[in-house]
Amino acid sequence: MKPYKEIAQILSQKDPILKKVIESVENEIKPTPSVDVYFSLLNSIASQQLSVKVVDVIWKRFTDLFPDEYPSAEQVLSFEDQKLRSVGFSNSKVKYIKNVAEFALEHDISFEFLNEMTDDEIIEYLMQIKGVGKWTVQMILMFPMDRPNVFPIDDLGIQTNMKTWYSINFEKKELRKKLFEIAKVWSPYQTLASKYLWKSIIR
Repeated sequence: MKPYKEIAQILSQKDPILKKVIESVENEIKPTPSVDVYFSLLNSIASQQLSVKVVDVIWKRFTDLFPDEYPSAEQVLSFEDQKLRSVGFSNSKVKYIKNVAEFALEHDISFEFLNEMTDDEIIEYLMQIKGVGKWTVQMILMFPMDRPNVFPIDDLGIQTNMKTWYSINFEKKELRKKLFEIAKVWSPYQTLASKYLWKSIIR
C-alpha cells in the first residue's frame, strides 16, 4: 500500500471538500498496524459505547488482572464473571469478551490467517462471535489490519461530520445513499478518508 501521506494527496485531488477536511487536521495521520487481532478484538469490545477516558481506566484494570498484562484466552475463560465485572464491564460485555476468548481457542483468528481473506470474508467470519458486529470488525480492518478501503457508514462520528462538511440534510435511507455516493469517490482509499473525517475540525 502507498504511504498515508501520498494517499492523502490523492484523496485531496479526488474530492475538494475532503481536501479541506484533511487540511483541518493538524497532525498527519499515521498507520497503527498490529498482528494481534485477538487482543484488538477484546479492546474493541471494551471500547463499545464508552468515552476514551473511561475505556482507558477500565482496560487498564482489566489487563492488570493478568500476568504480563496480557489477557490470554484461557485465563479470560478461567475467571468468574463477577471478577471481570469488578473492573467495570457490564454483564453483556463480560459475555462478549468471553465469547471472543472461546472463539479464539476454537478458531484461527491469527493475522496471517485472516489476511488471506477479503474484507467481506473477515466481516462474515468474525461476526460469528456473539457481541461482535460489523462496526467492530470494521475497526479491526481499519486499524490493526490497516485495510485501505473500509467505509464504516454506520459510525455516528462519520455520519455527523460528513453531514456537516458536505451540507447534507438527508436522514436514514437517503442519508446512507448519499454518503455511499460520496465515499465511492475515495475508493480505493476510503479508510484514510474516514480517519481524517474522525479527526477533522469543523470551522
